[in-house]
Amino acid sequence: MPEAVSACPHPLDIRTPRVPENLAYSLTLPAALASPAVARSAARTILEAHGLYDVTAAAIQVIGELAASACLFTPSDSVYLSLRYRDDALRISLYDGHPRHTHRRLAAACDGRRRSLLMLLACVMHACDGEWGFGAAREPGDGTRMWAVLPRAGARAYGRAA
Repeated sequence: MPEAVSACPHPLDIRTPRVPENLAYSLTLPAALASPAVARSAARTILEAHGLYDVTAAAIQVIGELAASACLFTPSDSVYLSLRYRDDALRISLYDGHPRHTHRRLAAACDGRRRSLLMLLACVMHACDGEWGFGAAREPGDGTRMWAVLPRAGARAYGRAA
């Protein structure tokens, strides 16, 4: 009897290798107390699925700090997390619905508050030779975008020291 041919792939036939360069994920999370833990757990699973065990310790710390800040600042009911791996670095973005203030002093006070909440993030990024920041988000839904670029070599050294 001839073998049947199907255009549908077998569910276990994964043709795209799970390598770091294929890492591109986005998650929408509720702006709730549990969301930083959910973001850390999801990120750990994603990073390990792509073989980025050496980045996990630093990335989990960074993602938790950004998610906590986003959930605290957003006036909306959700925040948006994006994970990408490009040029030997993990690129993390978190979007919250807190609009950028147009009044100069109010904007400076709000930025100072956000920076003070992200002091641990700043220490981790410094230890990893990474970059981070925040500013106006053009999408999704405007608000504020916080970002971190975590070089793999720096994250690896951070993980060994932890």
